[in-house]
Amino acid sequence: MKYVKSNEIASQLQFGNVKSILSMYLYTTGSLFLGFSVYLLITVNDNNSSFTTWSGESLFWFLIVFFLSLFVLFLPVEFFNSTNLKNSTFKELLSNIISVISLSLIFLIVSQVLINTDSLIVNELKKIVRSVSFSGFISIPLCLFILQSFSSKIYFFNKHTYSLLFFVWIASSQLFL
Repeated sequence: MKYVKSNEIASQLQFGNVKSILSMYLYTTGSLFLGFSVYLLITVNDNNSSFTTWSGESLFWFLIVFFLSLFVLFLPVEFFNSTNLKNSTFKELLSNIISVISLSLIFLIVSQVLINTDSLIVNELKKIVRSVSFSGFISIPLCLFILQSFSSKIYFFNKHTYSLLFFVWIASSQLFL
């Protein structure tokens, strides 16, 4: 039996999918921000809204969150432009899981430490980022493992790994909200 040192394993891992995972994280966050902005638009004339006190404030926050979501959705399109996720070997699976957990941890720490405010809307945005990060900690590594297990048997999973993972990330983020 051959024993492999941990530094040899780390040197064998290939982190070529980090741009794809980062773009998927930003797509998920931007999509959830966009959904929250639509919710704010729907509650513009609602006097019982728990986030805002009057309709002008709801419209103001709708515009801010809407343009923030467009900016977040713009980043992966222009800077990363990577929508291909390879997850066929164990090395790729391990590097993808490490990348997802690391990026989720970085975004969770940055959003929770750097954004401090008393605004209910900004606190909801922090909760959205937190739910995307928790989904990246729990459900996305499991989904990556399941997709890697079945991708050799079912061609659909191998061909649409990025799309399926993106759908699971959005759906599981909704569960953590």
